Amino acid sequence: MKSFRTRRHVAHSAADMFALICDVDAYPQFVPLCEGMKVRRRVEKAPGVIELVADMQVGFKAICERYSSRVTCDANTLDVKVDYIDGPFRKLDNRWSFRDEAPGPDGRPRSLVDFFIAYEFKSVALGLVMGAMFDKAFQKYADAFVARADAVYKRR
Repeated sequence: MKSFRTRRHVAHSAADMFALICDVDAYPQFVPLCEGMKVRRRVEKAPGVIELVADMQVGFKAICERYSSRVTCDANTLDVKVDYIDGPFRKLDNRWSFRDEAPGPDGRPRSLVDFFIAYEFKSVALGLVMGAMFDKAFQKYADAFVARADAVYKRR
């Protein structure tokens, strides 16, 4: 199973980054390979805990795949967990966590963003075709979310 992890120090609060990650409806605007997103269900499981069931369409050129996942956004702990439901993967494990840090020298909030994903395609052929693309995309995910935060929260 392939995996990727990145930890980034960003010039935004943990709560702001958490909110940005939980806004899955906006993903097609800035997430690499995301061509579409449809939230099928959104429920509050407990105070501060929202669960989404969403379908994400990913693709590159002529290749397009759709998968479903359950996204649990816990505002109490600032953690996001993604559980795979259905699609082209055999396994998919995706987690985000956000922790505030001391403000930077400019006084702006800072946080540590931890992103982890592990995946395995059901089809070896699809894994060969999409695997390298996914690897490159995941390396750009952190940059895409930081750039989005800069745009949304008006910071550079």
